[in-house]
Amino acid sequence: MSNIYLRPLGRITRPPGHINAAPDKVLRIAEREDVVFSAVEMIQRGEGWSDRRVLALDEARALQAKPDASGARCKTLLARLALPRGPIAGLPLDRPRIMGIVNVTPDSFSDGGNFVTAEAAIGHALKLEDEGADILDIGGESTRPGAADVSLDDELRRVMPVIEGLVGRTRARISIDTRKAEVMRRAALAGVHIINDVSALQHDAMGMRVAVQTRLPVILMHALGDPRTMQRDPRYDNVLLDVFDVLEARVEACVRAGISRERLIVDPGIGFGKTAQHNLELISGLSLFHALGTPLLLGASRKSFIGSLTGAVDPAERVPGSLAAGLAGVMQGAHILRVHDVAATRQALTIWEATTRAG
Repeated sequence: MSNIYLRPLGRITRPPGHINAAPDKVLRIAEREDVVFSAVEMIQRGEGWSDRRVLALDEARALQAKPDASGARCKTLLARLALPRGPIAGLPLDRPRIMGIVNVTPDSFSDGGNFVTAEAAIGHALKLEDEGADILDIGGESTRPGAADVSLDDELRRVMPVIEGLVGRTRARISIDTRKAEVMRRAALAGVHIINDVSALQHDAMGMRVAVQTRLPVILMHALGDPRTMQRDPRYDNVLLDVFDVLEARVEACVRAGISRERLIVDPGIGFGKTAQHNLELISGLSLFHALGTPLLLGASRKSFIGSLTGAVDPAERVPGSLAAGLAGVMQGAHILRVHDVAATRQALTIWEATTRAG
């Protein structure tokens, strides 16, 4: 468990090149001129205690000079915050990108059964591209709370015709949403661009090896337990810091295995082994995850915590809440939003971007 964390605070929203501040007075995430913060929160914790302090950037950078482990840790975190994030599968991360969800499943929590045939799923994916999706995320196994495992044959039967039907027909990048190494391998051979694993390459013993071999970008998501059990009284010492620690460990494991940091994306896993309060704390503190030195994905679309806060029982009625959660994440520098409602998200992002660049 780490004991020092740095969370960027106070995003400055002005057009790129129009922030008149000395370099040591602001923090540019990934050296970008449009994702700039004015301070950091330094969080420290140990056995049974924690401390949080807001620091000016020159104060935070001065900590690097301390000749001890805390100085080395601060140096590492600040370096990761500034580390450039290159394109993912050729897709520049110069603005928030939209990942459209294509569930080829009978039992997903929001749209299960709507696109179970290959023709319906392909049509839906192409519609999402027309609406503004930069990435199409194809999944054949529901990972909603309480969901049962799906056999390898069933998952392949669901997703492969969709992938094969989209390759060459879409300019969007194609992502395979799976925990199974063999599905990753066959999807990569068929032409997908990204692997999205809700288990962060831990569910399948061969997952890490296949991810290394495909040389594709990999999304590492945090989940507490598996879908069958993850919502049974999930508990954390501190959900924001605990999730950070797990994702930091998974990133380092991938780097050691041969997957470069440039190929990794992290996702805190909203709704995967979290209560509504846990989800709110993760979204509120989302900028902490920039200190992993990777792009950041947020998947809050239509999740149950929106219903618990608003009374919207039907997931289809949670679009406004989904947009609000997504914009809260984008304000903290999220690079990718994974959503069901692409057209609505694109419109919200267009207005958000226009207002933040108008100053």
